[in-house]
Amino acid sequence: MSPTPIHRRHVLTTAVGVTTAVSLTSTGLLATPAAAAPRPQPLRNDELKAALRRVEARRRRLLTDRPSAGGWEMQKAVDDGGDIVTRDIAGTGLKISVRMGDVQTVLLHVVRRFHYEVDALGLQGEPDPVQGWVPPSAVRDSSLPESNQASGTAVVIRPGSYPPGARGGFDSWQRVTIRDIVADTEGVVRWGGEDHRPYEGLFYLTVKPDDARLRRVSTKIRTWGETPGAGAGAVPDVTDSSRRRRAARYS
Repeated sequence: MSPTPIHRRHVLTTAVGVTTAVSLTSTGLLATPAAAAPRPQPLRNDELKAALRRVEARRRRLLTDRPSAGGWEMQKAVDDGGDIVTRDIAGTGLKISVRMGDVQTVLLHVVRRFHYEVDALGLQGEPDPVQGWVPPSAVRDSSLPESNQASGTAVVIRPGSYPPGARGGFDSWQRVTIRDIVADTEGVVRWGGEDHRPYEGLFYLTVKPDDARLRRVSTKIRTWGETPGAGAGAVPDVTDSSRRRRAARYS
């Protein structure tokens, strides 16, 4: 879930003095203690103020209060205690910065299948073979699907090779395979090559935070990863009629 602004209402007060349930998670949110946790001790006013200052400093450092086109909040930094982190793309030798959790699972699956089945990425020192997060300052129009990169919910394959607005970067076989890859995500991810204004290198999330479809697809992909002969790396017959019909539903 995308972080949300932090307000003083998260701080609890009691008749005997000020107590707090402040604890910063990896996403920069406040969390209440578990039911079985020891009763929190009262904090002095100066300690409470210091805790609030730390929370607000983290909020300013990470959050923008601006959604990308997909409805997820853009984030100012990566690998800085927020939701967007750098991860290895298994089997490729590459790394990418994306939103952690279910988003990461789905997008990395897309990139891995592209690498195995469409065109191998990063061979012979290829520069910039795949790009994930970009800073919000690089977003010119937050209504465009590529703005989702700034919220960690999109990836671009070879950002210098498939410019927005251009078609024809892939042959017919590659397009069939890409559509099959997208069908794995059941419409949770869209290929920018299908858009009215094409961006053939772009793959982006189509669901908003807390959409149950994202969790379902992520669970399916993780299960494939634990099953021999399933998931990325197990090259299917993308010309099979049932797979072609499935892919047509999401193109």
